[in-house]
Amino acid sequence: MNAKKLLLVVLILGTVVALPFINRTVFGVNSKEVNVSTLSQRVISPSILASGFLAHEEEVMLSSEVIGKVAGLFVEEGDVVEEGDLVLQVDDKNFIAGLEQSEAAVRINTIDIERQIVRIDNLERQFERSKSLYESSLIGEEEYEVARNQRDLSKIDLLSARERLAQANAQLDQVNDNLSKTQVISPIDGVITSLDIKVGETAIASSTNIPGSSLMTIANPASIYTEVLVDEADVANIEVGQRAEIVAIAYPDQPMQGIVRFIANTAKVAPNRQGLSFVVKIDIIDPGEVILRPGMSCRAEIFTRQDQEVTAVPIQAIIFEEDRAELRSDYFIFVNDNGFAKKTKVDVGLSDDEYQELMSEIDENVEVVVGPNQELRHLLEGDRLDATRIDLQ
Repeated sequence: MNAKKLLLVVLILGTVVALPFINRTVFGVNSKEVNVSTLSQRVISPSILASGFLAHEEEVMLSSEVIGKVAGLFVEEGDVVEEGDLVLQVDDKNFIAGLEQSEAAVRINTIDIERQIVRIDNLERQFERSKSLYESSLIGEEEYEVARNQRDLSKIDLLSARERLAQANAQLDQVNDNLSKTQVISPIDGVITSLDIKVGETAIASSTNIPGSSLMTIANPASIYTEVLVDEADVANIEVGQRAEIVAIAYPDQPMQGIVRFIANTAKVAPNRQGLSFVVKIDIIDPGEVILRPGMSCRAEIFTRQDQEVTAVPIQAIIFEEDRAELRSDYFIFVNDNGFAKKTKVDVGLSDDEYQELMSEIDENVEVVVGPNQELRHLLEGDRLDATRIDLQ
C-alpha cells in the first residue's frame, strides 16, 4: 500500500514538472512572437568615446610690459589683424621725456670725452717739454713728476668718461626699449577673440609672482582643433593617425571628421573626474557646415581599428551569463530550431554601437532570434516560436 502511494506521488510530481514543457512544445500555448534573421557580414568599427572642447592651437594672450594708461585702442573684438599690426597704444609722454633725458646724457658724456682728449693732448705736450727741460737739468725732479702725473691722470679720466658714455648709451637703449613697448603689436595673423581693456584704463606690467593686465587675445581661426580627455584604461588602444568623428554639443546632428594628432605622455587628474586621463588632440579635417568656436563642448568617437567586415548579429541578440561562484562567463544566442528556441553558446569579438562579431562557426542559413528585446529577455530553451523573418539593414 505504501509503495502504491509513493508511486502515485511520483507520477503527480512528474506531471506537474513536465506540464509547462508539454504546453510549450505540443500545444504551443506559450509561443513567443519573435523576429529572426540569418547571419550577415557587417563592417564593425570599434571605437572609444571621449569628451572635451574646441581650442585654438595658435593663440596668444597679450599683456602689457610697461605701466601706463591706455591712450589708443585700434581694434574691436572680432576684427581680423595681421602680424605686425598696431593694436594698442599706451600713453608714452613719460617715456618720451625719459628718452630726451637719456639722449642729453649721451651728448654730455660725448662732449666730456672730446674735452678729455683735448686736455690729454695739451698735457702730453707739456710733459714732453718738461721732460726735455728735466734732461737738461733746467727743472727739478718734482716739477717733472707733476707733469707726468697730470698726463697719466688725464688718461684715466678719459677712460672714466668713456665708461660713463657706455652707461648713458645703455640707459638710452633701455628707454628706447620701454618706449617701443608702449606700442602693442600683433605677433600673429588672426582674429581678436577677446578684448579685456578699454581706453583710459591703466595697463599693469607683470612682475615676479604678479601677473600683469590682460589686454586682448588673438587666435588663428585656421588652427582650431579638438582636445579630449581619454581614460587611462582606453589610451593604450589609441594611436596617432586614427580616424575620429567629432560632435559639438551645439551641432548634435552634424558630425565632423578628424584625425588623432597628439597623445600626451603624462596623465593628469581632470576636474570633476575620477582616475587619471590623457589629453588627446584631434585635428579637424572636415568641419562640414559647423561654425567652429573655441571653448565649445564636444565629444569625439575615436575609431581604434580599421573597418573590418565580419560575421555579426545585433548586440541585443547576445545573451551574457556569469557564474561568479565558478568564475565563468559565457555568451549565448537563440536560434530557430524548427519552430523552437535553441540556446547556443558562442564566442564574440569586435563590437560597435549596434553589432557584435561572432567568432564561432555557425551555418549562415541558421535563423538567429534578434528581437524584440522584451521577448528575448524572457526566452527559454525549448520555447515555441512564432517567428517573423526580417532583413537587417
